[in-house]
Amino acid sequence: MLKQRIITALILMSGLLLALFSLSPSQFNYVLLVILALGAWEWSDLSALSQQWQRVLYSLVVVSLTYLLAINFHFLPGLSGAIIIPISFLDVMGLAGLFWAVALLWVLNYPASKVIWGHSLFRAIVGLFVIVPSILAVMFILSLPQSQWLFLYVLGIVVVADVGAYFTGSRFGGAKLAATVSPGKSWSGFWGGVVCVLIYAMLLAWCFPQPELSFIALVSISICAAVASVLGDLLESMLKRHRGLKDSSQLLPGHGGILDRLDSITAAAPVFVLLLILLSSGS
Repeated sequence: MLKQRIITALILMSGLLLALFSLSPSQFNYVLLVILALGAWEWSDLSALSQQWQRVLYSLVVVSLTYLLAINFHFLPGLSGAIIIPISFLDVMGLAGLFWAVALLWVLNYPASKVIWGHSLFRAIVGLFVIVPSILAVMFILSLPQSQWLFLYVLGIVVVADVGAYFTGSRFGGAKLAATVSPGKSWSGFWGGVVCVLIYAMLLAWCFPQPELSFIALVSISICAAVASVLGDLLESMLKRHRGLKDSSQLLPGHGGILDRLDSITAAAPVFVLLLILLSSGS
């Protein structure tokens, strides 16, 4: 299993780097739409949409909405100057931030909170707030200067937080972070991951200072994104536990599904981008 997991991870990382540095931002955004479609298909299962036509329709709705918003925000080519959906990009990121604040309450109050989100249709709607803003946030990052490196930096936040949490949690154990949702996660692991991201962010902010963003701002944004990444993981774990699923799918050998790999980034990316916009000197 470990060998299979490593091979799959190497293939995924190689494919990601190849696409990231060989394709234009617009071309890479179409790759993101394909990933989005796969993630939406898996979310339809988490939502208990059992009929094939329901899952196909749901995936089409998610991809279509994201595509129209991407055109609206000029991440993809479309009608010049046309306002397809009367909402700003900052509004979408703000709604995403508000959603994740509510999701935190759901996770903390599980299983009682399933009275709110337990209905299949409600979970399908929740998927729109989880998947769509995260893809749009990545598209925004790819529209910025040095976009590839900034994207890898955000990805690094998620990886460092996860690896740091795993090793510190395994070493120190202790009180559970959310025992009813994910019994394997501990508070020691959580704080270990945050400290590792703090070190990671401070080193990179010191080595590669950003003129639009102060040292403290970049480190603060990174820590907030790290905390959000844990919440993204916990939300998917909560929904999988509710559905009685171990993985979101079996698409990636040794890793489960697309959402199992992207659950942390679904929260981290919108939070990072929202704070980046609000704290940048040129915003």
